[in-house]
Amino acid sequence: MNGLIQTVGANQAAGFILVLARISPLFVLAPIFSSRMMPARARGVAAVALAVGMAPIAMSNRKVPTEVFALAELAVKELLIGLAFAFAVAVVFASVNIAGAFLDTLVGFSFGSLVDPITGTQSPVLSQIYGLVGVLIFIAIGGDAWMIQGLAKTYELVPLLSFPSISALVGGANAAFTGIFVSALQIAAPVLIAVTITDAAFGIVSRVAPQMNVFAVGLPAKIIIALMILGASLPFVGGYLADSLQAAISDALNSIQVR
Repeated sequence: MNGLIQTVGANQAAGFILVLARISPLFVLAPIFSSRMMPARARGVAAVALAVGMAPIAMSNRKVPTEVFALAELAVKELLIGLAFAFAVAVVFASVNIAGAFLDTLVGFSFGSLVDPITGTQSPVLSQIYGLVGVLIFIAIGGDAWMIQGLAKTYELVPLLSFPSISALVGGANAAFTGIFVSALQIAAPVLIAVTITDAAFGIVSRVAPQMNVFAVGLPAKIIIALMILGASLPFVGGYLADSLQAAISDALNSIQVR
């Protein structure tokens, strides 16, 4: 290790560590980058490759301190910036999963769960459908390239040796977190309204014809209506996710400011 540092140079090695610290949160929180479908070793290699590519941009003839405490302070700062940026994008996909959870509870799919290939955890059917659609849209619109470009843009806003405004970072994270529930309702609104109307209609039928077994008829009908409206609304959900991703990256960059 010491021989490698002497060959590359202490300044370059310290700069590479700081750049890697800012990039690493992408592979913990950000969609696609943190997916369990990508092996941990592959994610590590991708993080190192991105750090190698961004290090010359971030360094730009800057002298990085090599003292332990100064380097540790800068590394913590880099982690905070990376977490703030990745969290703003992760919130968009969290709202997609919450929208699916709403519908799974209403339709009745929450009684059965399957292993989600993206997160590696158990989740109901509609949550997985929304999650997979979100990933497909993310790839189709080049969301991975947007995130890398946005992360590179953070070095113009907060250079490697500068410190961000903590209040701005916290405010941006708070605004992103509070918007999860509203975004989830907007995504699930078409199916949510249709299922609610269906429940109300079968409630009226049960009062008019008490001898009818509403539960035996209502559950399959509710599932069919939910799937039909879901299929019809997916194109609009795709456009909404694309706009939300752009807005999330823009808001993340706006919250990253020099102290």
